[in-house]
Order: sequence, then structure tokens, then C-alpha cells
Amino acid sequence: MALVNRKFVLASRPQGPAGPENFRLIEEPVRSPGEGEVLVRNRFLSLDPYMRGRMNAGKSYAPPQPVGEVMIGGTVGEVIAARRDGFEVGDLVVGMGGWQEYSLSDGKALRKIPQPGIAIEAWLGPVGMPGVTAWYGITRIIAPKPGETVVVSAATGAVGTVAGQLAKLAGARVIGIAGGPAKCRYAVEELGYDACIDHRAADFAARLADAADKGIDGVFENVGGEPLNRCMGMLNTFARIAICGLVASGYDGSPTPLSNVGPVLVSRATMQGFIVSDHMNIWPQALEELARHVAASRIRWRETIAEGIEAAPAAFFEMLKGGNFGKQLVRLT
Repeated sequence: MALVNRKFVLASRPQGPAGPENFRLIEEPVRSPGEGEVLVRNRFLSLDPYMRGRMNAGKSYAPPQPVGEVMIGGTVGEVIAARRDGFEVGDLVVGMGGWQEYSLSDGKALRKIPQPGIAIEAWLGPVGMPGVTAWYGITRIIAPKPGETVVVSAATGAVGTVAGQLAKLAGARVIGIAGGPAKCRYAVEELGYDACIDHRAADFAARLADAADKGIDGVFENVGGEPLNRCMGMLNTFARIAICGLVASGYDGSPTPLSNVGPVLVSRATMQGFIVSDHMNIWPQALEELARHVAASRIRWRETIAEGIEAAPAAFFEMLKGGNFGKQLVRLT
């Protein structure tokens, strides 16, 4: 029986917030791999905020998602046919298979999963791109010292979850910022944060000031917006700010300006934006360390899983609004 691939392509660029009309579901026969190719049945698709930025046509750190082509996205899956040395049927691999159930690849961007004992979906989360992002921001930019205070926004998201726990492992006092009491309880009770502040609370600013009463030495920023502005006013001397995402500052609407930059000068702070794909040389070390932490339960994580490729757009929109809890995945096959 011939295999059929279902995939979402970008149908049009959003004019304002993204919506279902920007995607189109296509069905097509699965082509057998040619010489040098690998065919993968994708099991899980990762949904991440960066995808929203790639849907736009404006200049950014990476080329825009082409209209009419399968949406970009990280996947983990199983090799079901291979005509390339180094891959065999049954291999579990991580790659950028996109929003589709099957993907053909030349194998160059596929990574075999080296530790099958870890749940395969973890290789899209704490032992994948989100984990490496957290590792780089914490270890290479913030580099917290024992006793310092580090604030992590989107504290229970795929990246923030790992960033906060890495900062705790380094001996820092960690304050999370998350959306809602349930997420804040999880951050403190399950992830080990010292405090977590609900950014939706009417007294958010007062609660953050109380939790960071000794000032802030590091900020791991996933969101931007007003919480970042508040953190800027509490920076200690030589604070470090690592910016890996600004989901509240223009991904899917009007940007929120950074209105309080004076403390960068006063505190002699370092503010660095980073994209983890610019630092591929650190991936082997980061993945090795993260895998050890996950295997030993020193890093915990949580997932929100949508079922079936047809659920991908709705899950994506909900994630952009903060509706997911932990890593947002789609179970494909």
C-alpha cells in the first residue's frame, strides 16, 4: 500500500496576527528515497515561537519561510528507508522535517539519537534546540555565580524550564516569570525555582520587586514586554542579560518598546541577543551535559501534546498566546 504524506504549507503571509487562512493542508504520495537520501516517518513535531517570525517577509536572522513550501519545524522520527551510508531502517533521528508526517532528507542535517533510554520527544525539548538555547544563555552569557539572582521569563516554557534549572544547578537564586498560578506553582514545586511571579497579576511589579529585593544579576529573556522593562530597573552592577526570544514584542502583533535602557549604562550591564544556530560548535558539549542531567532527573520537563498533523495550526496559535504548559509538541504518527 502506497504511503500518503500529509503536510502543512505556508499559504500566505499574515497581515497582523497569524490565522488558519495562512496554512494549507496538502496530501501527496510519499516518494521512495533516491541515492543518498533517507526517508523518515516523523513521530513528533516541535512548535516554537521562532516560526511566527519566519512567516513574515521582513529582514531577520534567517530567511523567511517560503510561501507554498512545507512549514519549517524540528521533528523526531524513525528511518523507514535509507539509501545513504550511516543510516539504517529503525534508526531514531532528530532533524528539521517540518510540519509533515514523512520527510525525505540527504541526511546531512539528521542527528541519530545516541541514548534511546531517554524519551524520544525529549530530543525536541530539554535535549534539543530549546535545551541548547538555555544552556548557551545560562553558561556562556549569564554565567551565574553561587548566590546571584537570575530571573527567567517564560519560566515553564521549553527553554525557560531548562534555563531556570541550569541556573539552580550553578547555585543561583532563581526567580521565574510565568502566566498563571498553576505555572508558577509548577516552577517552584517541581522545577525548584526560589520564587515565580505571575505576570498577569495586578500587583506583578510589587511582587517582582519583593522577590528580587537584592537586585538582579542575570536575566534570561524569552518574552520581552513590560516584565523585561521592570527587570531593567533592578539590575545589579555588571548584570548580564541574555535575550533569546521576544514573543510579546512583535512576533504576532505590535511591538512593546524597551523603555528603560538607562540602567544598562548605570549598572554597566551586558545585554546580548543570541541565536543558538550561530553556535553549532557548542552543541556536542551542551547535548552531552543536558542528556546526563535529564537521565539523572536533575532536569525535569513537561509537555503539551496535540494529536495529529491537522491539530498543528491551532496548537501553534495557542502556544503564541501562552496557552501551552511546557514544550508544545504535535504527535504525528
